[in-house]
Amino acid sequence: MSLTIGVDIGGTKVAAAVVDESGEILRSTRRPTPSQDGDALVKAVCECVAELSEAHEVTSVGVGTAGWISSDRSTLLYSPNMGMRDVPLREMIQKSCDLPVYIENDANVAMWAEFRFGAAKEVDTAVLYTVGTGIGGALVVSGKMVRGTHGTAGELGHTRVVPDGRRCGCGRWGCLEQYASGNALTLHAQEAAKSNPHEAEILLDLAGGDADRITGSMVTEAARRGDRTALRGFNFIGRFLGNAVADIIQAVDPGVVLLGGGVVDAGPFLIDPVRRYCNDGLATRRETPYAVIRPASMGQNAGVIGAADLARAEDA
Repeated sequence: MSLTIGVDIGGTKVAAAVVDESGEILRSTRRPTPSQDGDALVKAVCECVAELSEAHEVTSVGVGTAGWISSDRSTLLYSPNMGMRDVPLREMIQKSCDLPVYIENDANVAMWAEFRFGAAKEVDTAVLYTVGTGIGGALVVSGKMVRGTHGTAGELGHTRVVPDGRRCGCGRWGCLEQYASGNALTLHAQEAAKSNPHEAEILLDLAGGDADRITGSMVTEAARRGDRTALRGFNFIGRFLGNAVADIIQAVDPGVVLLGGGVVDAGPFLIDPVRRYCNDGLATRRETPYAVIRPASMGQNAGVIGAADLARAEDA
């Protein structure tokens, strides 16, 4: 049985696990994520790999991390969240771990876990939107991960949905991330609560009366209690995301479109408007089949499982 190690580099922690061919985690560990220090990051990854290798014989290591990865999956070209640029991550980790290492974007490894073992395992073409603070994305087409010519395909959160719209952190204006992410949901709720406080009583009560203290989790809780402002917030981001999903369905005709990330914990408050606006956007295709929209299923383990399985595929 082939065993590999998957590593998921997040904003606060480096999670790692030994994973078998069926996607089962046999052992796991974690370390805090060092920020803005490539050497410290490599050390944390290698400590995890060394710890896990003591009890299991592994053949390779897959590493998923936020940011743009080079087409040969060796260099972290740029990671805004960690403040790193042009880090030869694969070479640095391989030297210390003495194992084959493969680097991949974090949304790609999550997509691969869903494609191999999760909510997209019955199709050969699938799309994932990760809806959290921002929006990430990944595509598998005809059983292959879509990485693009330069390794940076799948930036679905940075497709433009509002010409001359809000300024995005990527430097563009009007990106989907500015209208359909967790940050967008929070901003919409804060602005609406200030404009119409009588329609946001539950939401403002959760925030102690201060609209600027409203958080995404508060919006979800308020929606569960029937707060009109919170419900309108989910409808607002669901409209933009649903229209974006309709566009990607037109472009690649996936069997499944998955919604992952923290905001999806809101369940039907987000998924229902996404489906509704997507269906509206595909009105002319109602006589023909198109993708099912469903939540991702692998949860917090998607990163390590997907990274480990991609390493196994590359090492075969």
